[in-house]
Amino acid sequence: MAGRYDAVTFDYWNTLVWEESGHLAGRRKEAWAGLLEEAGFAMERSLLDAVFARSWERYVDHWTANQQYQSVRAAEELVEQLGFAVPAHVRRELVEAFTTAGHEAELHLTDGIAECLVVLKEGGLRLGIICDVGMTPSPVLRNVLDGWGVLELFDHWSFSDEVGHYKPSPVIFEHALDGLGVAAERAVHVGDIRRTDIAGARSMGMTAVRYTGISDDTTQPTPEGHHVVADYAELPSLVFV
Repeated sequence: MAGRYDAVTFDYWNTLVWEESGHLAGRRKEAWAGLLEEAGFAMERSLLDAVFARSWERYVDHWTANQQYQSVRAAEELVEQLGFAVPAHVRRELVEAFTTAGHEAELHLTDGIAECLVVLKEGGLRLGIICDVGMTPSPVLRNVLDGWGVLELFDHWSFSDEVGHYKPSPVIFEHALDGLGVAAERAVHVGDIRRTDIAGARSMGMTAVRYTGISDDTTQPTPEGHHVVADYAELPSLVFV
């Protein structure tokens, strides 16, 4: 199907996939509480909550500054923040539990995205992912999509823990465009966050679509997407023009 665009890229969290608020963090804390108790280090939940909250704040600071802060580093720093010496074997178990929490988590595809991806793919478009990775590393994120049967629909992906840059850096957008073999003006990016998805896509010359079906970013009034959609049934008509 000929048209103005050759490719569509998607953000991951709250665009392709969503979680109940605090679900992944809760799984990590429960796993850590169990491992620490087994090792003889019973810890009050409020203290564990506090060190996890500080860890997320450190991630946000690094993310905003476009400085990589990956899950293994976060877990290792969390261990140091516990306030007591943790044996090496317990440390390894804690890091493993932290980084793999997403494997059995209850993560959900956004409504209508699977059907939308099929329509776009069958229409001849190349599909990509541009994802700022938080505490769940990219192999786990890909496995989630694979489990839902949609990973195979994507031609290329750009995860920040592999590329080494977060959005809105042009580096991660260039990685995606080069991998898809398309020019920026022939590509659409769909995402939910104005600072990263919308600003990054617009600065590259891509068409930016802000998706509000899960989260409506009201942190700032601008930049706005060229289009705003809350239902993926609306996306094909915007792309096939």
